[in-house]
Amino acid sequence: MQIVSTITAMQRLAKKWQRTGTRIGFVPTMGYLHAGHLSLVKRARQVVGKSGKVVVSIYVNPTQFGPKEDLAKYPRDLKRDLKSLCEMGVDVVFTPNDAEMYPGKTGSGFSTYVVEEKLSRPMEGASRPTHFRGVTTVVTKLFNIVLPDVAVFGQKDFQQAAVIQRMVADLNFPLQIIVAPTLRERDGLAMSSRNKYLDAEQRAQAVILFHALQAAQAAVKKKSISAARLKADLKEFITAAPLARLDYVEFFDPETLQPVAQVKRGTQMALAVFFGKTRLIDNARL
Repeated sequence: MQIVSTITAMQRLAKKWQRTGTRIGFVPTMGYLHAGHLSLVKRARQVVGKSGKVVVSIYVNPTQFGPKEDLAKYPRDLKRDLKSLCEMGVDVVFTPNDAEMYPGKTGSGFSTYVVEEKLSRPMEGASRPTHFRGVTTVVTKLFNIVLPDVAVFGQKDFQQAAVIQRMVADLNFPLQIIVAPTLRERDGLAMSSRNKYLDAEQRAQAVILFHALQAAQAAVKKKSISAARLKADLKEFITAAPLARLDYVEFFDPETLQPVAQVKRGTQMALAVFFGKTRLIDNARL
C-alpha cells in the first residue's frame, strides 16, 4: 500500500493507471475510519476488481466546517486508519494537508469554489449554510486529482450523496457514483466518526434517531399521513429523550429533495439531533 501526500504524485499515479486501462475506485473520507467506511472500500474493490486500483483519501476538509463547528477537535487517528486500509488491500491512501489542497487560502492563492444551488439548500444546507460549498469544492478537487472511474459514498449522508450525484451529472464528470447502504451499530445507531464524542448517557439516548425512523415507518405502513402532524409527533417522541435537542426532521421527495405535504410509502425522511454539542444525522426511505 502506498501513502501519497502530494497532488502531483497522486495525479501522476492516476494518469499512469489510466494509460494502461486500469480502473480506479475511490472512497473519499475524513479519516477516523469505522466499519461503515470500510464497507465503502469493500464496495469499491468489488466494482473495479482485483486488476483495478482502490484509492482512499483521508483529509479533514476545513471548507465544509462552519466557524463554530468541530474542525479543531474532529477525531483523527491516521496510524489506525492506515492499518485498517492496509488490511483491506487498498492500493493508495491519499493524505494531503491544507497547504496542498488550498494553497494560499488565507491570502490570494485560492478563490474558486463549486456551488450546487438547488439540492443543497434545505436540511443540512439550512442548518450549515457553508457546508455543501465546501463539500462540492473538495470533492471536485479530489476527482480531478484521483481521476476515478467509480466513487463510493455512504447513504447515511443522503443529501450529500444527492448533491454530489447532481454535481457529477451537471458538470459531466466521467465517473460513476455509487451510494452504499448505511451500516449501523447493534442497537440501530448509524455508524459515524462523531459517535466518539458521546458520553455513556448520550450514547444510550442517541438511538432515539433510529427509533424515530422506525416510528415513521410504522406510521405510514398502511396509510399516508400529514407531514406537519408526523413532524409534531416525532418532535415530541425525540425530545422525550432528555439529552436530545432536535435540529430538524423533514419528509421529502427522494429525487428532488422537495418537501411533501403528505407522507407515504416511498417518501424520504431525514433528521438531525444534537446531544450536547454533538450533532448526529440519519435518514430512511419510508
